[in-house]
Amino acid sequence: MDLDETLRELVGTAVPVFADRAHVYLADPLPVGDEPPDAACVLRPRRIPDRSGPDTYAGPAGPGRPATVSAVPATAAAQLADLLGAGRPRFTEPAMADLVAQLLAGAGVREDLPPGRRAIVAPLLGRTRLMGCVMFLRDMRRAAFTDDDLVVASQLATHTALAVDKAVLYGREASVADVLQRAMLPPSLPEATGVRLASRYLPASRTVQVGGDWYDAIPLPGNRIALVIGDVMGHSVTSAAIMGQLRTIVQTLAGLDLPPEEVLHHLDEQAERLGSEHMATCLYAVYDPVRGRLVVANAGHPPPVLVHPDGSTAMLEVPAGVPIGVGGSVFESTELPAPAGATLLLYTDGLVESRSCDLQAGMEGLLKRLYGAHGETGRDLEALCDRALGTLGDDDRDDDIALLAATLEGLHPSAVAYWYLAPTPQTAGRARRLVRRVLARWGLAELAETTELLVSEVVANAVRFATQPVSLRVLRTDVLRCEVGDDCPQVPRMRHAGLGDENGRGLWLVDQLADRWGATRVSTGKVVWFEQELPSGAGQAHGDGPAC
Repeated sequence: MDLDETLRELVGTAVPVFADRAHVYLADPLPVGDEPPDAACVLRPRRIPDRSGPDTYAGPAGPGRPATVSAVPATAAAQLADLLGAGRPRFTEPAMADLVAQLLAGAGVREDLPPGRRAIVAPLLGRTRLMGCVMFLRDMRRAAFTDDDLVVASQLATHTALAVDKAVLYGREASVADVLQRAMLPPSLPEATGVRLASRYLPASRTVQVGGDWYDAIPLPGNRIALVIGDVMGHSVTSAAIMGQLRTIVQTLAGLDLPPEEVLHHLDEQAERLGSEHMATCLYAVYDPVRGRLVVANAGHPPPVLVHPDGSTAMLEVPAGVPIGVGGSVFESTELPAPAGATLLLYTDGLVESRSCDLQAGMEGLLKRLYGAHGETGRDLEALCDRALGTLGDDDRDDDIALLAATLEGLHPSAVAYWYLAPTPQTAGRARRLVRRVLARWGLAELAETTELLVSEVVANAVRFATQPVSLRVLRTDVLRCEVGDDCPQVPRMRHAGLGDENGRGLWLVDQLADRWGATRVSTGKVVWFEQELPSGAGQAHGDGPAC
């Protein structure tokens, strides 16, 4: 499946038993599959790097970068077309001197061909296409080629051409799969409040090429964030495509703000529809920086690692579960403390399991590599990812590796204020007074007038439909964020009120005065939120704890 390895074996087989030298010329570009052929076949010499020493033969080209062959005279070009068009090896004749000189010069050889049958040019014919040709040369120190040698050259060229054809097709498929897989991974990670994120994706070694590993970080209402890692079993374009579908399903389910065990349950149901032969492991965790808690559900995935602020490491004890796609499984969620300053590491099994290392030993090795990481890497998540990967090289990887690291910074209680308000006509006025008080304590009095108006409009809208207490939460981070939740799942839509309408202007005011706003349906109803930029030079929040 490797082009250079195929050509290396050809030269190693032919030299010195059959020939003293061998030069390979490949079509540029190499034909793939049943694509229509170009008008003209351009041949370029191929330099073959030797793993054990100097190059098998030298030339002006670097490894994998063919040198350009000078244009051959018209007579030589016609001879080359005639020679390759015959589809069988040919001795070079004196009349082909120009052609041979051009081919040798392209391979970096400046010499005259000895007289007699000293060179054979054999076309490399794939299943349906010409892939190039190979030239075998013998010096004057040994006997010239015979007619029987044409048969040997034909066999060498035929086997090589079929292998080259297969390598090109495999390389094309692997390239498409790799591009597909990378395109379905998140192009960047979100900037979320109370958490810092970093990720890595390393494709497998050349013998495997592509798999179905993926990761994701999905912001949720209430400044929470969902951290996801998954691995579709198998290595193929199909695995990458299934991965993309599962990732999209997870994003959709996360948008419904379902509990982690429910997300995995519905993901398992949808995966069954894709086919029972497509199984995957997945770990879904939700981090709440306000409460400092982590809720985790697992579907057959390796457990996450928590690196504590003091540098100690531990595998989180979460139920293993069964892989996605098995069907009829019951998943469990586990709620765990998330210490401020700790780092959570999610990973796929390629990091801890290989042909030379079983899963248990790999997990123990990962804990050792990460021990004391915070003391050496500080706040540098990229350095922590490097440490997690260790000294893994291309030849050590049997599988893809995906990493998602999250430093759980949390929010200080003094930066959060929250209340539960009865849905009465007086609630909007009470919400204004509560917000004015907390903004004064935070040194944000200049935002009070606008914020009171926005909170009043959003709370009044929630009171109209709520049957349970309305929640009001104000968070001060790098922005001021207000969230109003109620038990009605109907998400409000902004509309344009007429001149005589008494209602319908609330969300329009929010849209005009807030920097950002949105409404999200959650499992208990909905949350409407808006954000405002902090004024320059605003003082820091202070206080002994959250306002309730």
